[in-house]
Amino acid sequence: MFDLDGYGPLLMQGAKLTIYVGVCAMVIAIGLGLIGVLCKFSRSATVRFLINTYTTVVRGVPELVLILLVYYGVPTLIQDLSAALGHPVYVSLDPFISGTATIGFIYGAFSTEVFRGAYLAVPAGQLEAARACGMSGALTFRRITLPQMMRHALPGLGNVWMVLIKATALISVIQLPELMRSADIAARNTRKPFTFFFAASLIYLAITIISNILQQWAEKRAARGVRRA
Repeated sequence: MFDLDGYGPLLMQGAKLTIYVGVCAMVIAIGLGLIGVLCKFSRSATVRFLINTYTTVVRGVPELVLILLVYYGVPTLIQDLSAALGHPVYVSLDPFISGTATIGFIYGAFSTEVFRGAYLAVPAGQLEAARACGMSGALTFRRITLPQMMRHALPGLGNVWMVLIKATALISVIQLPELMRSADIAARNTRKPFTFFFAASLIYLAITIISNILQQWAEKRAARGVRRA
């Protein structure tokens, strides 16, 4: 049913790799977001300046530029510097690792802002009560702040995921055989660009619809026991 001149399996393999890249990048983004929100409210002005610079710069530069900069620019820079020092080396980055890490790094900035809003949504009285009970800062964050942050952050993180999974198509420029790259290969070999790019768009749409369903389920589950005004 999904043969497409024999290239259907290739598209499905590309779709699996796209989801894998997306999940790995999202894990990185959430991790960076949690670190970032702690830095946002750090007492150190230097730490706050650095994290604000990170979120501002990364959100202001196109994803494609950063992907090309990391995959092609960084190895070239290292090779040029090593050659200038008299110790030439050859550097080649793995497309999966560099692409996934770059996407995760980019959307870590967006996740930081999502978590910042979620952190501010936690009632200040609960944090004061935790301190009054003698809880340490780390214990308060783990037991009081983090669970409620995640509930408030779920809608925003869902939007980050939706954009991130579509942004994985940009990794095709560094030859990673994800969905977009696989569709491009099939389109060139069969000279049927509309057929394969349309099929790829339907697969992306299916991933988005399933993700939306899972997001709604997660939000309902996280809201259990929450009294609504």
